[in-house]
Amino acid sequence: MSIKSIIFHNLIENVKHYFLYVFALVFSSSLYFSFVTLQYDPAVGRLTGGIKGAAALRASSILLIVIVGIFLLYANNLFIRRRGKEIALFQLIGLTKSHIFRILTAENFMLYFASLLIGVGVGLFSSRLLLDILLDLTGIQTSASLDFSMQALVQTLLVFVAIYVLIMLSNFLFIKRQTILGLFQTLASTEDRGRKLSLLEVLSGVAGLGLIIYGYNLSSRLFDATNVSSVNDLMIAMVLILGSVIVGTYLFYKGSVRCIFYLVRKRKNGYLNVKEVLSLSSIMFRIQSNALLLTIITTVSALALGLLSLSYISYYSAGKMAQATVPNDFAFIYEEEAKPFSDGLAAKGISFEQRNISVLQVHAKLPGIAVKGGETANEPQEVTLGVISESSVDGLDISGHETLLSGYSDAMKMVLPGVFEGRVEFTGMKENIPLAIKGIQKEAVVSLYFSNGSLPVAIVDEAVFKRLQEDADSKLQLDSSTYIGFDIADRERVAEANELFMSMKASEKRYNGSQLDSEQGTLQNLGLLLFVVGFLGLAFLMTSGCILYFKQMEESQAEKPSFTILRKLGFSRGDMLSGIILKQLFSFGIPLVVGLGHSYYAVRSGWFFFGSELWTPMLIVVAIYGGLYSIFGVLSVFYGKRVVKEAL
Repeated sequence: MSIKSIIFHNLIENVKHYFLYVFALVFSSSLYFSFVTLQYDPAVGRLTGGIKGAAALRASSILLIVIVGIFLLYANNLFIRRRGKEIALFQLIGLTKSHIFRILTAENFMLYFASLLIGVGVGLFSSRLLLDILLDLTGIQTSASLDFSMQALVQTLLVFVAIYVLIMLSNFLFIKRQTILGLFQTLASTEDRGRKLSLLEVLSGVAGLGLIIYGYNLSSRLFDATNVSSVNDLMIAMVLILGSVIVGTYLFYKGSVRCIFYLVRKRKNGYLNVKEVLSLSSIMFRIQSNALLLTIITTVSALALGLLSLSYISYYSAGKMAQATVPNDFAFIYEEEAKPFSDGLAAKGISFEQRNISVLQVHAKLPGIAVKGGETANEPQEVTLGVISESSVDGLDISGHETLLSGYSDAMKMVLPGVFEGRVEFTGMKENIPLAIKGIQKEAVVSLYFSNGSLPVAIVDEAVFKRLQEDADSKLQLDSSTYIGFDIADRERVAEANELFMSMKASEKRYNGSQLDSEQGTLQNLGLLLFVVGFLGLAFLMTSGCILYFKQMEESQAEKPSFTILRKLGFSRGDMLSGIILKQLFSFGIPLVVGLGHSYYAVRSGWFFFGSELWTPMLIVVAIYGGLYSIFGVLSVFYGKRVVKEAL
């Protein structure tokens, strides 16, 4: 039989094993081609901000190459290991390693590039869906079309040809290094059965849990001023968190899981039912050999979940961020610019409410303010605060001995909690006026122009305001001391008013603002960020899910003889299926739960820098990610069910 005949005969005989490899290739190539098609589309470049949008997509495509490359190399490694016995038999019948490599190369070439062409076709259709998602996230209403890109095709071919060369090099090294005996044992090489629990494993297990708990605890107190008082302390704390969590995760898989399952088994005095034999025992003896892989998957899953959560927190909070920048529908600081706008609204018959607020700049001593070097002062520090009268705000009643701080962010409250406690002392030219801090409110009353370094604005009693006004330092006052806000009565005409605002070139002035325009601009920028992060997160979710699925398929095939023995011992198919379900629950659930824990503490430590809401956006991200991830666990159960059926 010629080499050509062996290649075609072998290809036909292994069709049932190739579908996983083909799926990996089609999925990866379609994923990459669809993303690169967006990168080269001129309409997308205009929609996403020209150079910045194109740079973001280009950087993401490079990261996508790394994800896809690692995934295909891993899938190929699993595939060639499953063919270890076949390669050994080829050597036994007299074929040299070079002949075997030529056979595998020819088979791979046909499969690889056929799958690549299919993937490009799938990617061409899916790129239109991606464009629709991008437009929806950025809030842009347009009829932009997406056409076939020759540049995207050439780049995809170059990337996947390079990956093909790496795969062939990996196959060559595998065949060269393996002996005939080793090839017969490739599927069992990761087994770790029968060894007793050692003291070292117990110690590493305890250390793993301890390091993870230490990292979580340090993360929850990351921005606590009593623990982190300078930038250097912050950097050291972040390195400690990252190192302890990653090392702790590895030790958790290396020792903690086995220790926990060992205690469960010992509690039962070694008498396990079939479900526990197929689940607890299997995980207990196999998870150590996969500790590094599971650590990588868990860490990157936590990173993906964390970035997705933070991106969606920012996107979800876009409206409130716009309100913090522009408290009213439209904001001005100069009467000569506000007057033409109000006249234009009146000419168009758009009813509105105009609010003019006088703002003073006053020296004030506040507690909890950071001083030079990044440390928090023990004594109140003098800063410049914007001050307005309670008569400027509806529904407020403030006594002459109190003040209300308005326009704070969650980040300020977390980093400088002392600002909102105790008393504030206003220092004028002739007198000092100490006031108790009555409370705080997130809603801003005036624009950021009147805030010193984004500090809150103080609202005081009308009589106190007049005293401060008479005693004010003229050198502290800004060019404008009046905030002018417009609110449109008919909400359906806000867009029309915004068109007038834009046509008057009012938006080009630095401190003028439109709440609608600010929100749309924020959504456009954050929508692009969320799209890129979401796409990369989906890519890693799919690749890591597939890798775990491939591993479970490999383990199910290795356990096939055990199913036959269990059936002969009298156990039913339902008993074995229950054990498989429990096993997949552990196999997929443990990395998911650990990854969720890592991402939660990472997001919780600094979410307030990204938006105003934590739980709703984070729970949405977790629900979507967990739901998609669970699909691979369900597929593994179905595959295990099929293996049981074949074994019986």
